[in-house]
Amino acid sequence: MRPILVLLACALLLAGCGGGSPGDGRLVVVATTTQAGDLVRQVGGDRADVRQILRPNSDPHDYEPRPSDVKALSEASLIVRSGGEVDDWLDGLVDDAGSDAPVLDLSERVRTRREHGDLDPHWWQDPRNAELAVAAIRDRLAAADPGGADAYRRSAARYLRRLGRLDRRTAACIERIPPRRRKLVTTHDALGYYAARYGLEVVGAVLPALSTQAQPSARDVEALVDQIRRTGVRAIYPESSINPKLEQAVARESGAEVGGALWADSLGPEGSSGDTYVKSIESNTRAIAAGLSGGAVSCPGA
Repeated sequence: MRPILVLLACALLLAGCGGGSPGDGRLVVVATTTQAGDLVRQVGGDRADVRQILRPNSDPHDYEPRPSDVKALSEASLIVRSGGEVDDWLDGLVDDAGSDAPVLDLSERVRTRREHGDLDPHWWQDPRNAELAVAAIRDRLAAADPGGADAYRRSAARYLRRLGRLDRRTAACIERIPPRRRKLVTTHDALGYYAARYGLEVVGAVLPALSTQAQPSARDVEALVDQIRRTGVRAIYPESSINPKLEQAVARESGAEVGGALWADSLGPEGSSGDTYVKSIESNTRAIAAGLSGGAVSCPGA
């Protein structure tokens, strides 16, 4: 028996072979990534029962299906995915779970960009894309639950104002970094949208790809070290969900500092500096500003 079918059988046993709603009257929404889950919760409020597939501070590229995920999909009234390769495992999971819930692909509702010919799925790193995603979530929740339409619109309006403040304050903070120092090196190519929005130059990445599954060659690492030295990059930024040993080695060889860990592919656990989307952007901005300015620039929260 295929592993995914074993999961489905387990999920049906957990559900009492019944499926359907959990019985509390709320709209069941399954979100793939931590970012999608947080945005849905911000708009859905108490009316939405949000089941998030990816756990905080986990690498989406290492995801393995669980019986609870299959059960959640079998009960969903709406599925919200980030889109692209960060959750490209969803299609098979939905098919095998037998779910006929509509799927909202947020990558189709935002401004997308390409890197090295591939679609960059990290759209949430630009808060203006989060605004577009929130508007799409609001409309789909209202369509699925007309009785809550006014509540969804109010929640979305409040959150959109907060996202606007986040974008403005982030831009103001990055502008305080001297232009010649706005050079970014990260674990992998996950900050392209952020850099494009706020005027940073992405010099390179330790893992030269849009996925953390890439493996750099010795030649790749040597070239990155040379580029860091040549361009005067001050800090290399590891990601919170990845072991930073390679970044530390590159820093030692190049003379750069290791900056604060960034929230890239995932949000963090409750109580962390990145346990919500807004806090993750604020935390990243503080780390980037401090590292690139040598500690001279400190940014307040949004």
